[in-house]
Amino acid sequence: MVTTGQLFPATRTDLPTFGYDTDDIATGALGDLAPEPGWPRPVLLDADFLILVTGGHGSAELDFRALSCRPGTLLRAHPGQALRCLGPQLDATVVRWGAGTLSGLDVDPDAVPAYRQLAGEDEDAVISEVTQLTVDADRHAGVPAATALLRHQLAVLLLRLTLLPIVPERTPRPETETFQRLCREVERGYPQSRRVDDYATQLGCSVRTLTRACLAVTGRSAKQVIDDRVALQACRLLAATDEPVARIGRGLGFPEPTNFGRFFTREVGVSPGAFRARREQPLPVRMVHPRPPADSPAGPGPA
Repeated sequence: MVTTGQLFPATRTDLPTFGYDTDDIATGALGDLAPEPGWPRPVLLDADFLILVTGGHGSAELDFRALSCRPGTLLRAHPGQALRCLGPQLDATVVRWGAGTLSGLDVDPDAVPAYRQLAGEDEDAVISEVTQLTVDADRHAGVPAATALLRHQLAVLLLRLTLLPIVPERTPRPETETFQRLCREVERGYPQSRRVDDYATQLGCSVRTLTRACLAVTGRSAKQVIDDRVALQACRLLAATDEPVARIGRGLGFPEPTNFGRFFTREVGVSPGAFRARREQPLPVRMVHPRPPADSPAGPGPA
């Protein structure tokens, strides 16, 4: 099914689809994502997104990392990430798709860098494909037969983005692969365990191997990488939802609120309550970033 129009009418804690089937492709404007005018706080994304800036200058905070935006900036965002865009007259075209949209197609959406500043022929080609996708999504809205057309257009766009020149890999490949495997396991298991030993057992390697890989890629230990991911999720929920602090802590494996408070303060630099109270201010505190976006000004890393 092809859909257009408003993508995201409100912020929710359970990441709903707002009436879209999980396999939908939707296009719209950047303003459709804002929970209310002015982006007073981040929004939790419910699906996969490409955001192509078409006008204005400003910044996007993707998981609390500030990224400079101007025409030609491309953002690749994932379900569950916290997004806020700031800047006068910052316009962008947004493409949204569900988990099953690309099933059966030979394309890896996760290979697309989280942040790119396009230029020259690459920018022209991406703009052309995003524009055609948007036009066709609008022209064929509600037409089941157009689903295949949109799926293949999206696949071609993603393939083109994966073929763009990338920053040369500076980390030895075995360490990078081990780090990425750990990140995938942490993504699945961080609410249940923050123990490096548990992940080493799951991956069939030693704690020393995981720590060496994490230090090579991020400069942080495996334990710090795991704690970074938990702290990031806490920040997302504190900033973008109104869930009680104690409930957020319990969902992240802290039965006692005081233990969650100590953990969060140690990792982020302020208490959960103080972080929430300052969430309407851009980048109010020091933040942790377990996986820096590729090609981001803040440093390289896997998606």
